[in-house]
Amino acid sequence: MSQPRIISGKAKGIRIKDVPGDITRPVTDRVKEALFNIFSVDIVDSTFLDLFGGTGSIGIEALSRGARSCTFIDLHSHAINTIKTNLLLTKLESNATVHQMDAFRFLTSPQSKNFDYIYIAPPQYKQMWNKALELVDQNMEILSEDGWLNCLVEIDRREYGSTMLLFYSRKE
Repeated sequence: MSQPRIISGKAKGIRIKDVPGDITRPVTDRVKEALFNIFSVDIVDSTFLDLFGGTGSIGIEALSRGARSCTFIDLHSHAINTIKTNLLLTKLESNATVHQMDAFRFLTSPQSKNFDYIYIAPPQYKQMWNKALELVDQNMEILSEDGWLNCLVEIDRREYGSTMLLFYSRKE
């Protein structure tokens, strides 16, 4: 697989580093483009949480397209170092916060801000996304009033090859 890149915005075309080893799985350009086409211009000036950050590709794409800020969470030091390197490569580090910690601990800790978008993409086949959704559902102050995720009810589902994107919003 080729080196990941930022596909649009201020950092368009910049190739970013992969996390060494096999603890992450890269998001294809096709899936990333589809995801951000769905977000559209709503991403501008939004607050974004990239849970299970990996390379930081999704959060960095959000920053490149105009998100006001992005918080990256990952447990693994190789991923954290890669995210920091990729933020420097793209010159988007000033609007980013990077935490090396367990994603579930982050979701259950008091937060000083909430997020418009919460992107959850844990390691494959471990069903960790279910637990993450449940924790957000139990701690709704992490999600802004019109934020996207779960209390949550599925509002859209899209499949791209072996990748599925699920979208959740607050219940009415």
